[in-house]
Amino acid sequence: MGQRSKILDCTIRDGGLVNNWDFSVEFVQDLYNGLSEAGVEYMEIGYKNSPKLLKATEPNPWRFLDDNFLKEIIPEKKFTKLSALVDIGRVDPNDILPREQSVLDMIRVACYIREVDKGLELVKMFHDLGYETTLNIMALSSVPEKQLIEAFELVRNSPVDVVYIVDSFGSLDPADIEHLVKKFKDLVPNKELGIHTHNNMQLAFANTIAAMRSGVTFLDSSVYGMGRAAGNCHTELLVSYIQKTSYELKPVLGIIEKHMLEMRQKWEWGYIIPYMISGVLNEHPRVAMAYRNTTDRDKFVDFYDKVTSPEVELASVTK
Repeated sequence: MGQRSKILDCTIRDGGLVNNWDFSVEFVQDLYNGLSEAGVEYMEIGYKNSPKLLKATEPNPWRFLDDNFLKEIIPEKKFTKLSALVDIGRVDPNDILPREQSVLDMIRVACYIREVDKGLELVKMFHDLGYETTLNIMALSSVPEKQLIEAFELVRNSPVDVVYIVDSFGSLDPADIEHLVKKFKDLVPNKELGIHTHNNMQLAFANTIAAMRSGVTFLDSSVYGMGRAAGNCHTELLVSYIQKTSYELKPVLGIIEKHMLEMRQKWEWGYIIPYMISGVLNEHPRVAMAYRNTTDRDKFVDFYDKVTSPEVELASVTK
């Protein structure tokens, strides 16, 4: 079990949503070297979005990856391949080099179901430039069946390599995951599948294992779970759980010990009650994240009352 699966670590990309990508070059290099020693197959080193299109006011190397910068910080590729994520409408095709000129191996496209056609246009462009590609369809827990079927017809006929099941709100359980995997397999039998989980209900690891057992081959995770809000499935758990001789736990523990204990003091992520509540309610965690930035951050009963009372406008929750 798990022999065909591959771990894709997205600590920098998803973790950047916690600290506004405030990662030192040293940390990213240590992470890359550590993951390579650990036998982790992919590392997502950030977003390949355009600073122009996002009207960025300050440079942010992990949010707006630049190929020349990447060549400087990773002068020599090791075992682990590198991926980047792009969002629809935020990527400039002129920023993308052909794969043989880039440090990147894979480009993943994130989109909502209504934009699958646009997502697949980007996929085709990246595919034609030689990259491995994935389509990560977000917020699946609230998509109507009919919409799913129509979108997947386009996906089936596209050159995309991997189609991702994304539990954006951390609201799914292993039975839901198994059901979705079965559905995806029926709809896109010709594609590999991936899973990206969030830990709002402490099910990210269990959901990832359920997906793997059902035949999903690309498993997203992050070291120490560092990712937006409740974070992701932990890389160290997957590396120690999957029976693969190439996996080595110690280098991942080394990264946590050297860098991440301190980061966790400074920035907050992981299973925290307001994120649990948003997961239980199948809601985006943005309201809970904003609430964690107020002086009432630990008033869990108050938060629960606010998000569950029907007449409350969401805006008032975070005032």
